[in-house]
Amino acid sequence: MSIARFPRRRYTAGYTAIEPMDRLSALLGGPRLWIKRDDQLGLAAGGNKTRKLEFLVADALAQGADTLVTTGAPQSNHCRLTAAAAVKEGLKCRLLIEERHAGTYDAEGTGNNFLFDLLGVESIEVVPAGTDLAAGMARIAEALKGEGRRPYVIPGGGSNPLGALGYVACAGEIVAQSADMGVAFDTVVCASGSAGTHAGLLVGLESARSGMPLSGVSVRRPQAEQTALVEGLATRTATLLGHDAAIAMGKTVVDDRWVGDGYALPTDTMVEAVRLLASQEGVLLDPVYTGKAMAGLIGQVREGRWTAGQNVLFVHTGGSPALYAYRPVLAQGVPQA
Repeated sequence: MSIARFPRRRYTAGYTAIEPMDRLSALLGGPRLWIKRDDQLGLAAGGNKTRKLEFLVADALAQGADTLVTTGAPQSNHCRLTAAAAVKEGLKCRLLIEERHAGTYDAEGTGNNFLFDLLGVESIEVVPAGTDLAAGMARIAEALKGEGRRPYVIPGGGSNPLGALGYVACAGEIVAQSADMGVAFDTVVCASGSAGTHAGLLVGLESARSGMPLSGVSVRRPQAEQTALVEGLATRTATLLGHDAAIAMGKTVVDDRWVGDGYALPTDTMVEAVRLLASQEGVLLDPVYTGKAMAGLIGQVREGRWTAGQNVLFVHTGGSPALYAYRPVLAQGVPQA
């Protein structure tokens, strides 16, 4: 089944750019590094969830929804972009925020948390780690129905088969750009979290017979757990498209060595990666996803995983608003004259 048969809203004009990272490549040695700029996708401050929301919000509108309900962590890029999509479509938005580490939610916090307010989120409910988030969103939805509203529940990260179609489409972009640029990518690297991006790219690259291996850097879970999550979602996404459900089985690669002490908790390698990309390429990463994923890529280059003459593509999934909430960890200060 063609992806074009699924209803889709368009929040980005055209493809996101693929750019060389020549200064970083020269600094590290080894392969030539490239970056897919999904931080420049549409909606407020961009990021990978925009691609997922194109399909999810189209489904919500088809069902006559008037309110989007979703969940995420205190600095959730997904929650920020869901709120932005709601504004774009004239819908309301309610958030269920999971405080994954006790004491980390700050009602007056900066970064994405400030943007929830600026984007007019209708209400925020904060719950502790381990809460049944699906049940919590279902409860919010039932309360809205009791008021005569029409809620549409979006899973965390927009990571279900419908949302993953956004990254099946992205894989098609990468294949087309690779051919147009005359650059054969020897591997594609992405952050692996709620799994929608990783699974969608995997299904898209495999179904296109691209020959491009995909490697995910886990930002939350141990390798075995994350691999199972990605494979499960990839299987369901392939089924939704009418492909062989096993198309991606055995093809999931996850490196969990850069998670550190846990999701969203800073690491020295993340700080180095964020500062290197800013100072060498003028590109802003985020401290939760792309900072750790880039730390993984940098570490792999230093280990000699790829050689000179090879091309490695990093998918930048956005998230820079969260930088402001991590300023005490990331900033070194500028010497004053």
